[in-house]
Amino acid sequence: MPDWQDDGIILSSRAYAELHSITTVLTKEHGRHAGLVQAGQSNKKRSTLQPGCLVDVQWRARLDEQLGTFKLELSKNYSAALIDTPIRLAALSSMCSLLETCLPEREPQPSLWQATTALLQILSLSEKEQEWLNFFIKWELGLLQELGFALNLEKCGVTGTEENLAFVSPKSGNAISKLAAGSYADRLLLLPMCLGGHELIDNELTGGIKITGHFLRKHIYFPLDKDLPSARERLANMVESSNW
Repeated sequence: MPDWQDDGIILSSRAYAELHSITTVLTKEHGRHAGLVQAGQSNKKRSTLQPGCLVDVQWRARLDEQLGTFKLELSKNYSAALIDTPIRLAALSSMCSLLETCLPEREPQPSLWQATTALLQILSLSEKEQEWLNFFIKWELGLLQELGFALNLEKCGVTGTEENLAFVSPKSGNAISKLAAGSYADRLLLLPMCLGGHELIDNELTGGIKITGHFLRKHIYFPLDKDLPSARERLANMVESSNW
């Protein structure tokens, strides 16, 4: 009988039958994994199943290919810790939605696990919005890389120079220098300094989240005929409307 224990982050939970829940977690060693939580809709267990909660996970099934059942013990409720900061809570929801909808099931993601647990800590501890948002944007770049769609933002995709990088090609994901852009500049994405650009743009964080959103949509969601998760769109709108 397959049986394992692991650390996990709750990504989603939906009602099943009258009392139970189907819950999906990102685990440290077993990747994105779903399981049945018995009585998951009860008041006692509902707080444990909030997206972003860090949990101790035990999974058991008769056969490996079955859904199986989870026993979950709460380690930390990050949703509760962020309840008074709507934009951080939106980032938490966005993170969980992206992981839930982007990752293949049951494939270990050790690098992404480390980056995600670090993001949770920064969300809860950082004193400045710019700090955790900058990390969130780079976390999304890491997600793209882990899925095989790394961007090249360190040198110009046209000339190879590392000087005067100012744009990103929406087609190739390569950085483009100001000189190489020429008359095509208005068709390119602005590269903020937080991602390696050499000139300060009006809203650095909006520029960064626009780049990662574009390539998540292009490489992950468009091929599946889907939109970006609503939680990710909501976060982008909140960042754009804020004045930091």
